[in-house]
Amino acid sequence: MEDNNRIYIFDTTLRDGEQSPGASLDEKGKLEIAKQLAELRVDVIEAGFPVTSPGDAAAVKTIAKEIKGPTICALARAVQKDIDIALESLKPAKQSRLHVFIATSEIHRKYKLNKAKDEIVRIAAWAVKHAKNHIGEVEFSPEDASRTEPPFLYQVLEAVIDAGATVLNIPDTVGYTTPFEFGNLIRDIFDHVPNIHKAIISVHCHNDLGLAVANSLAAVKFGARQVECTVNGIGERAGNAAMEEIVMALDTRKDIFGGKYTNIKKDQICKTSRLVSSLTGMTVQANKAVVGRNAFTHESGIHQDGLLKLRKTYEIMRPEEVGFGETQLVLGKHSGRHALENRLAKLGYKLSEKELNTVFDNFKQLADRKKEVFDDDLAALVDTQIVSAPKTYELVYLSVLTESGKSPKVTLKVKHKGRILSSTGTGSGPVDAAYKTIDKLLKSRRKLLDYKIQSVTVGKDAQGEVTVKVEAPGGGVVIGQGLSTDIIEASVNAYLAALNKISQKAAAEKKDRASSHGV
Repeated sequence: MEDNNRIYIFDTTLRDGEQSPGASLDEKGKLEIAKQLAELRVDVIEAGFPVTSPGDAAAVKTIAKEIKGPTICALARAVQKDIDIALESLKPAKQSRLHVFIATSEIHRKYKLNKAKDEIVRIAAWAVKHAKNHIGEVEFSPEDASRTEPPFLYQVLEAVIDAGATVLNIPDTVGYTTPFEFGNLIRDIFDHVPNIHKAIISVHCHNDLGLAVANSLAAVKFGARQVECTVNGIGERAGNAAMEEIVMALDTRKDIFGGKYTNIKKDQICKTSRLVSSLTGMTVQANKAVVGRNAFTHESGIHQDGLLKLRKTYEIMRPEEVGFGETQLVLGKHSGRHALENRLAKLGYKLSEKELNTVFDNFKQLADRKKEVFDDDLAALVDTQIVSAPKTYELVYLSVLTESGKSPKVTLKVKHKGRILSSTGTGSGPVDAAYKTIDKLLKSRRKLLDYKIQSVTVGKDAQGEVTVKVEAPGGGVVIGQGLSTDIIEASVNAYLAALNKISQKAAAEKKDRASSHGV
């Protein structure tokens, strides 16, 4: 540990992380996660608390046997039985460490242990010495250190270093401290423990006040060299410091942390996060830093425009660094024209400014009805708004009234040559009523040959795409398509699209006749 800039990552996902309610793992699951943690290149894997159950002891032993690379660690209370069982579980490991603890705060001494200060010091020193006789590395934790009287904490730490502890872990067991306090505590330990140079300082912070990562980073700033953390921040109660946040904070803000770094293989972070989430059943919240679904996703038009001009305007990390994939520009009601144009270009559409304006206006209307607009939505918009025939007939208003036992009633307003035409009609169903009303309104009945409906995208707010085949004058078939989150509206637009094609064809034939007559 000669490199003072290197921060060691002690991963306790398989021990403290498993203590999350409902996150119990079997031996196979633990081994799978341990393999991935080794791939991630964590420095220490705390594989479990062997005395808690034969299954946990067996899992620690399997991990000790199978995993190469990281140091394999097991937890034990300052009790001989705990220590001996943990030592037995660690025997197959190439590199091993025993992590022993006893509570030191006044509230724990008085109400949990019922022991005096001098007895705590004696037990802590004995436990470390006993473990040290059987294993090379011993880590000691004064449980609830952040609420322990500092002079007594210094006394305990000095004693366990003399007994052979090489790593001193300072836990904020109940997530009580703040970054200012905790940073000062770490500094004061260096100032008041005379033999502190013989060990490195580690920290283990809980997230009860949402400060686990901030407290851990404050400790690093004041000299801590190891951070105990979990994947996705899972753990007892509100969880532990999140490994991915610690690693990326140090990597992103080297200027603040004086070049401190970890050996974590960052592009394995998201893969590890997904594996832990899958095996523990602990879902990662969408807005979770670094690994959440929305961590590199942008919807705001201002943000999207900035990103397209220069990524660093709104992203301080590259998603590829952590194995996330590409930045996602989610198209929604907050998105702007630049983001829409960029996405359409990626989909292969090259639109004129006028065409883009038309699609953008319809996109905004759609985005007001859908949480997220997908690529298939955009393709359908372009196909129906740009590729389709000019709008001789355009839907302006639609009202559909359906009641059990009664025929549906439809009221329609259609724009034709600058005039608004209006009519009301009924039918056997809402689509039938709408089509009969259109025929009545336009004084023209067309034979419907086929009617199909399908979902364009996924979700309850998915757009429905209606395709109709209508018999053309003089024979032949005209196809019309309509698109909307309202399936009756999509049906009306599809029918009108077919009528627009018929109208366009008739106009073209009339022009050809006039041209021929002129010749």
